[in-house]
Amino acid sequence: MDSTIFFILFLSSSFPFFIETKKNKRRRKTREKVSMARGKIQIKLIENSTNRQVTYSKRRNGLFKKANELTVLCDAKVSIIMFSSTGKLHEFISPSTSTKQIIDQYQRTLGIDLWNTHYEKMQEQLKQLKEVNRNLRKEIRQRMGECLNDVSIEHLRGLEQEMDSSVKLIRDRKYRVLTNQIDTTRKKVRNVEEIHKNLLHELDAIKEDPYGLVDNGGGDYDTIMGYQNGGPRIFTLRLQPNHPNLHSGGGSDLTTYPLLE
Repeated sequence: MDSTIFFILFLSSSFPFFIETKKNKRRRKTREKVSMARGKIQIKLIENSTNRQVTYSKRRNGLFKKANELTVLCDAKVSIIMFSSTGKLHEFISPSTSTKQIIDQYQRTLGIDLWNTHYEKMQEQLKQLKEVNRNLRKEIRQRMGECLNDVSIEHLRGLEQEMDSSVKLIRDRKYRVLTNQIDTTRKKVRNVEEIHKNLLHELDAIKEDPYGLVDNGGGDYDTIMGYQNGGPRIFTLRLQPNHPNLHSGGGSDLTTYPLLE
């Protein structure tokens, strides 16, 4: 009886293990089928620009997520700098540090100076710019008649030709400006002469008819004022300032005369 019980216990303890093994097989086969269905991704440049941008965005976000997990779980200092194919910058930096601190620590760890080569190039460019500036200043002084003692005859002839060309250009520009100013002045003179001519015509008209009626359209008074109840009509005449009937005190230049029925 004891052996029988032992045998049953043995079967009982082995049976779950047998079931678990079958589950593992099924899971493995399922993973293999899924892997075969998806196919192996070939690592090469994605030709389609839209698909390439979508893939870049997804994988960038996944990379930044993993970097953040490293920062939180492992207290690591992570810095990622990425440039897309369009030149757009994307970066991730751990909250406890900065990009400059990461680069400085990188230089100290490797014992190198990333800026030394760049500094030497800048010094060389500065030296070249100083030389160009020195030559330009020398040419300016020579054009002003200075620093000509050590200049060769060929250089003097070339300088003379350049000066003649410059003088010609300046003279042409001066004549062009003067011509424009003369044309503008002539137009103004013609306008003034036209205004003067019109004023003389108006003055002659006033001399020929010194007692003209007041213009109904442009005056401050009506030419004829009437009354509704059959009253007398009145003509309003405007006299010229030199009329002898005007008072010397500068009174009104309007005189009314009744119109007889």
